[in-house]
Amino acid sequence: MNKVILMGRLTRDPDIRYSQGEKAMAIARYTLAVDRRFSRSGGDGNDQTADFISCVAFGRSAEFAEKYLHQGTRIVVTGRIQTGSYTNRDGQKVYTTDVVVEDQEFAESKSASAQNAGSSFRQEARPQPSSAVDDGFMNIPDGVEDEGLPFN
Repeated sequence: MNKVILMGRLTRDPDIRYSQGEKAMAIARYTLAVDRRFSRSGGDGNDQTADFISCVAFGRSAEFAEKYLHQGTRIVVTGRIQTGSYTNRDGQKVYTTDVVVEDQEFAESKSASAQNAGSSFRQEARPQPSSAVDDGFMNIPDGVEDEGLPFN
């Protein structure tokens, strides 16, 4: 089974391109900074660093990324790992590893995202207190139309 679940922040705005041909399709590429905890000898186990994971989304998922995702947004991605290779201009073989996005969703509220936009990717975001009732449902960001959501 090839299944990946990641939670992290976008390191920059997604790069959006469109395929050529009769059925042009949106393709979004972005990198997620995913915290990784590790313990140095004698450390308290709270040291952190980040892995930078390349992600690619196609079709409606790519259009969603183009419209709603931006640098610093914290999201959860579900997908699969895909490896590949190509020969660069110098004749050297380059190996690639990407997560092909099957599902992506916001991992924090719009206000928390705005507060954390300037924070470092190596710092874990602390949950912000919410004035809303915690009913287990995520708030949809302002301006999001139902027909633009990928799960409709």
